[in-house]
Amino acid sequence: MEEIKTQLPENAFRELKDGEEYEPLMSPRGQYPEVNSWSVTWGVLMAMLFSAAAAYLGLKVGQVFEAAIPIAIIAVGVSTAAKRSKALGENVIIQSIGACSGAVVAGAIFTLPAIYILQAKYGTEMSASFLQVFMASALGGILGILFLIPFRKYFVKDMHGKYPFPEATATTQVLVSGAKGGDQAKPLIIAGLIGGLYDFIVATFGWWNEVVTTRMVGFGETLAEKAKLVFKVNTGAAVLGLGYIIGLKYALFICLGSLAVWWLIVPGMSLLFHDTVLNIGGVTVTQTVGEMSPEVIFRTYARSIGIGGIAMAGIIGIVKSWGIIKSAVSLAGRELKGGAAGQAVQRTQRDLSFKFIAIASMTALLVTFLFFWLGVMQNIWFAVVAILLVTFIAFLFTTVAANAIAIVGSNPVSGMTLMTLILASVVLSAVGLKGTSGMVAALIMGGVVCTALSMAGAFITDLKIGYWLGSTPRKQESWKFLGTLVSAATVGGVIMLLNETYGFTTGQLAAPQANAMAAVIDPVMSGQGAPWLLYGIGAVIALIINFCGMPALAVALGMFIPLELNTPLVVGGLINWFVTTRSKDKAVNDARGERGTLIASGFIAGGALMGVVSALMRFGGLNFISEEWMANPLSELAALAAYVLLICYFIRATKNVKR
Repeated sequence: MEEIKTQLPENAFRELKDGEEYEPLMSPRGQYPEVNSWSVTWGVLMAMLFSAAAAYLGLKVGQVFEAAIPIAIIAVGVSTAAKRSKALGENVIIQSIGACSGAVVAGAIFTLPAIYILQAKYGTEMSASFLQVFMASALGGILGILFLIPFRKYFVKDMHGKYPFPEATATTQVLVSGAKGGDQAKPLIIAGLIGGLYDFIVATFGWWNEVVTTRMVGFGETLAEKAKLVFKVNTGAAVLGLGYIIGLKYALFICLGSLAVWWLIVPGMSLLFHDTVLNIGGVTVTQTVGEMSPEVIFRTYARSIGIGGIAMAGIIGIVKSWGIIKSAVSLAGRELKGGAAGQAVQRTQRDLSFKFIAIASMTALLVTFLFFWLGVMQNIWFAVVAILLVTFIAFLFTTVAANAIAIVGSNPVSGMTLMTLILASVVLSAVGLKGTSGMVAALIMGGVVCTALSMAGAFITDLKIGYWLGSTPRKQESWKFLGTLVSAATVGGVIMLLNETYGFTTGQLAAPQANAMAAVIDPVMSGQGAPWLLYGIGAVIALIINFCGMPALAVALGMFIPLELNTPLVVGGLINWFVTTRSKDKAVNDARGERGTLIASGFIAGGALMGVVSALMRFGGLNFISEEWMANPLSELAALAAYVLLICYFIRATKNVKR
């Protein structure tokens, strides 16, 4: 067994030169402990614990957190406490199995509680059993894993250094810190403490506002109400760290999409339709556009343009990557015929066989079809239509989800699921499945697709972490199925329990995403239609962006994600640019850039962990935030001062690094 290196190579985060190879921490030629009773037991425990916590918190307070980083921190902690030797490979497996929780939870709670929400309106005809919730989550997760594996090599190896992979970078740095000795992990730990404390103070005590807006001054308030122009920035440490890792290039593309919506489309709609009550497709309002705030215009109209842009960006991505898809399919075909046998593959590039993936995918789709037919629709024709639609959409958007995670670390799964629900509703209505049974069917289909896309996005993060550290992909892929089944069972139980205890229509559970899904599907199934015009505008914008040579998905993500979460990405990107260019010595710039990545990773890790703690406190009724102080412009001024100090710390912490 070879020793594990404790420092990532200098080419870990940059593009490789011709002929250059990336050498991970665990050598491809060595064998290391990865899958054993320790790693599987802890992984399953993490999947159960974080599935329950994320489902409770997501439905109770509307806050869905990413579990990968907290699980990585716990994995490092328990392996260190147990004095386990060469635990890096084990920790990757613990994180990979445990991280199924966040993916499955997002897929389930974004869609399936909408069944119970609509039940309050339509009665017991709208209902879902534990088996239906479990099957939708489990099958969606399994399909997401199987559909993504053929693209692993492309995303994690062929595109090495071309995508920032922000969440994977932060999680990798946490796992590497567990393998490091002495003071090498010190910058990450200090930054984690500072970032975590900073975000904890905001989320729990509200000493300053989380978001700074131009409304903090009188002129800005007038501009927002009259011209519908507003500027916002989230001052959180975790989002700042995310921007640093994403880098200035992609941050600018994302922010371009955001500013196009907030500074052109929103004010433009107010100017053109100021005195009009504008109902477009499924959008039903009573206010004129002029009476709406910029935020309401964004939620009611402009965000749908972003959804259309994301959908078209997905189609563009499929067209551009058709060669990759074709080669993956042809390789699978050769392997099924036995033509690819006997080829030696490095341990760190060894996937599950394409033969297994092909057979498992067909089996999973067959089981999904039987589930739709016998467990949901009781009609074979409806089930055929449903499985074709789910297969097409899930496969189409798998690469979109992976691309989004690789670029910005955020999966626009809610937007893609909204599009799925609308398409499913329209198609099912057209073939005769309408009313409450049609709503249940569409939401179950949405649950399968949502979980598949959520899993695909989360899994590409795990695989990139494994690539950087030198894990065996086959082992990550194999044990991901176990994590999915455990998480699906846990989430199903939590949803049923919460429905029995509180009910989803009492106001005691926020469930914002599920409420949005219910609000969308009800009018579509009732014949009121969908905002196809807005989706079409977004699709045209994505085509124009692509024609101009810009990444359509990055810009479309900016159009969909709120402004305050996009602008700090540029701030972080500017810090990255400044840190890596202020010296004339390239070696110094590189060293400072690497230290900056450690600090940014610490901010993300600390913010994620303390976000969970803060949400748990809120869940327990401990909330010390004064709404009166939050409404005071001085709280935003205090936030600006705190944000400047945080940025100064970030820059100063990289200044003394020489090389």
